[in-house]
Amino acid sequence: MNNIVFLDAYTLNPGDIDFRVLEELGSLTVYDRTDPIQTEQRCRNADIVIVNKFKVDDYTLSMMSSVRYIAVAATGYNNIEITEVTRRAIPVSNVKGYGTASVAQYVMAGILSFVNRTDHYVREVRAGRWVASPDFCFYDHSIYDLEGRVMGIVGYGDIGRKAAQLAKAFGMKVLVHTRTVPNNQEPGIRFTDLHEVFRNSDVLSLHCPITPETAGMVREDTLSMMKESALLVNTGRGALVREDDLYEALKSGTIAGALLDVLAVEPPPSMVRLSELSNCFITPHIAWASVESRRNLVNGVADNIRAFLAGQWINRVY
Repeated sequence: MNNIVFLDAYTLNPGDIDFRVLEELGSLTVYDRTDPIQTEQRCRNADIVIVNKFKVDDYTLSMMSSVRYIAVAATGYNNIEITEVTRRAIPVSNVKGYGTASVAQYVMAGILSFVNRTDHYVREVRAGRWVASPDFCFYDHSIYDLEGRVMGIVGYGDIGRKAAQLAKAFGMKVLVHTRTVPNNQEPGIRFTDLHEVFRNSDVLSLHCPITPETAGMVREDTLSMMKESALLVNTGRGALVREDDLYEALKSGTIAGALLDVLAVEPPPSMVRLSELSNCFITPHIAWASVESRRNLVNGVADNIRAFLAGQWINRVY
């Protein structure tokens, strides 16, 4: 029986889903978190290792002498030193597409919360303000309809497409910038250059990978192109945004708000300045984390391992 070790399972499963589909593939040992110095003890007899964000490098690989396959429980694999696994001829696979619905839903939930200020009014009612109101209602933040407004999307993979579909369902106009424009374009979606997306979006949502071209794409000069009423949403990668520039733009009123589910460093080593601002809403990288999404991810890892055990190698990352 193959020994399967999951080194950092907690963020994938804090207890609300099960790993039965993995248990069917071998003898499964699950650790919530693993310090690199624990690698040798935990991987001594491991044939297959599953990692989420655990760093696989020369140091940790040197303590995985029996490992024949590494399954990444994520899409991103920047925690894997590809040169080292290649040198050791250890195949590695990732999982794609598991969180499309979850991330797109988060984007729309954040937009709706921003324009309707739901959390603000819930707090005010709990504080007794409605009871004390001389009127049948009160509102001290302007509330806006999404219908007729412009949703800008940078990156048009599965998540970008899903976000565009949801935006259209709310009656929004959709502008998209992507490296590869699809041949079959959908009605109500217009593909254009990046600067037009920055200039004309009421909501700008980032769904692109980190490349030399996209790193720091949200910076002082591109922020200055945006509407003062605009909302920036980043569920992509933290490094897409220059956080100091965004701080100044939000503080000065260059744009109205930002919703960030990702930061340049995660977890942040200390409270970031952006968290001080009332118009910046930061969540701890949870857009992907619906129960359904995490079940999809577990099933994807199981599919990859099952294929490997059958002599195949799918979803390879090198």
